[in-house]
Amino acid sequence: MAAQPSRTPLPDRPVRPDRQRIVSAWRPEVRGVVEVFHARFTEYAYPMHVHEAWTLLIVDTGAVRYDLDRHEHGTPHDTVSLLPPHVPHNGSPVTPEGFRKRVLYLDGTYLGDELIGAAVDRPDLRDPLLRRRVGQLHGALLRPGEELEAESRLMFVGERLRAHLRGESDKPRPADPVLARRLRELLDERVVEGIGLHEAAGLVGAHPAHLVRAFSTAYGIAPHQYLTSLRVGRARRLLLEGRSPSDVAVATGFYDQSHLTRHFRKLVGVPPGRYRAG
Repeated sequence: MAAQPSRTPLPDRPVRPDRQRIVSAWRPEVRGVVEVFHARFTEYAYPMHVHEAWTLLIVDTGAVRYDLDRHEHGTPHDTVSLLPPHVPHNGSPVTPEGFRKRVLYLDGTYLGDELIGAAVDRPDLRDPLLRRRVGQLHGALLRPGEELEAESRLMFVGERLRAHLRGESDKPRPADPVLARRLRELLDERVVEGIGLHEAAGLVGAHPAHLVRAFSTAYGIAPHQYLTSLRVGRARRLLLEGRSPSDVAVATGFYDQSHLTRHFRKLVGVPPGRYRAG
């Protein structure tokens, strides 16, 4: 999570419904993500077009067929599709019921141009773990204040995509307790203002994905979960001192009171107001 001494308004998430289309799009404050796009289409068909960004697509209901580089492909619900930039493609529903999809448009932070050829050859990836991780990433991107979680999840999504495109198998990584401790110290020092994953990686001289893996392996908890636990712990103390939940949310680094309430209820079992009331 990036440092946020002041709260910024939520990005616009326009929803434009009609008989055939429901669309929501926004740009989160997460490095590498150009746009998040959620849509439900029934009869609409995309003409041939290109994007400057990588298109990471999952379909939740229905299916899509599309042409990429003059070859036909499809995206059933258990598939992750990765369409490379600058390569023409189209898209249309397979059934009369249409489809519901979630899309991330990614810049070159995680996927370089050298992978475009492999993506043209293998755009549809049947990988249940990758599919689940992409879904979890979308969930984090929907929740304001969860930028550190979104960054962490995006790291592993990007890593797995690169492995697919390069034909690499998963390899066990050695533990790195020293690196894990250095990240923990950074999180301990910056509980309220938070720290972005890329900034933390730069400070400790490690790749962001390796940093998250080292921390999770050493402590059995992801960095964003550790930071949230520290914030909730501080919130408990301030609530017992008589401060209001809205004041406590700001004082402990949460995006707003609802953000505090969601995590407080998850970790303590009751919302902040009930906890303070005893």
